[in-house]
Amino acid sequence: MKDAMTYRDAGVDISKGNEAVDKIKPLVARTKRPEVLGGLGGFGGLFRVPEGYKKPVLVSGTDGIGTKLKVAFMCGKHDTVGIDAVAMCVNDILVAGAEPLFFLDYVAVGKLNPDQLAEVVAGIAEGCVQSGCALIGGETAEMPGFYQNDEYDVAGFSVGIVEEDRLLDGSAVGEGDVILGLPSTGLHSNGYSLARKIAFERAGKQTDSYIEELGERLGEALLRPTRIYVKDVLPILKEKPGVIHAMAHITGGGLVENVPRVLPEGLSAEIKTEAWPRLPIFDWLAKEGQVPEEDMWRTFNMGIGLVLVIGAADAQAVCEDFQARDIAYYDIGRIVKGDQSVVRV
Repeated sequence: MKDAMTYRDAGVDISKGNEAVDKIKPLVARTKRPEVLGGLGGFGGLFRVPEGYKKPVLVSGTDGIGTKLKVAFMCGKHDTVGIDAVAMCVNDILVAGAEPLFFLDYVAVGKLNPDQLAEVVAGIAEGCVQSGCALIGGETAEMPGFYQNDEYDVAGFSVGIVEEDRLLDGSAVGEGDVILGLPSTGLHSNGYSLARKIAFERAGKQTDSYIEELGERLGEALLRPTRIYVKDVLPILKEKPGVIHAMAHITGGGLVENVPRVLPEGLSAEIKTEAWPRLPIFDWLAKEGQVPEEDMWRTFNMGIGLVLVIGAADAQAVCEDFQARDIAYYDIGRIVKGDQSVVRV
């Protein structure tokens, strides 16, 4: 007779899953909104549609963190990558003019470590707090033999809401519109396959290597969370409807690939590349990797994480609003006649 085998023998420990849920519950409670129905533990997250909308449109977005997670594993730091997971989703739905309502996460692990999972979810909860949305559910999958025991993957899904007549789809963009850029905090969550290859293979650095040009350790620069722009922009969308004609979240593909997604036929974006300070991390990567300038602009955000296209007559009011709330911005260009491309000047 062979010894009996259990699910735990196969690498999945249900009791640790229950322990992880207990650690997560107070983190989820931080994000609760009045529209949330029920609590953690159901088969589905419940959320009441907010009152006051006449023709509400739901806007959804989903994304992951990508190979930035490899840096988190190398640093042994897991409490910020959850912010990235939320940011990549809520920033995407924000550009449609939508207010994020709720978020769900999916975390897959090789071997469940309740403390490590709690750190990840702490970051997710922080991202939800920063964006004003509720964390109403999620899924943790223990997958031995598929992921390394000390590694995991994180993905997220968010839903927002906007009045149908306030949807931003780029159709309002016109020649002469002003382009404002809100600065990024660094690489955000894009270009890490190239960044890691340069930093750890070409330059031969470690995460704890102090880089003079950066003024900090490499791991700190690479792990800095993606900025969440919801609370910067949402007040303008609500109080000054129609002023913002379009927005673009600058993710993979950089400015040159993302801005054209909101440009109507016959128009281009003329971007003044010297209009904002270039963060040291981009110059360091370009130098160490001898990366062609064109590749830099098509891989990284180059210091601008969100682009707003605003009617020329309203641009000053938006700038004054940002100034009053101490939100940094840069006047980075104009909308001109063209072929739906970005022209760097």
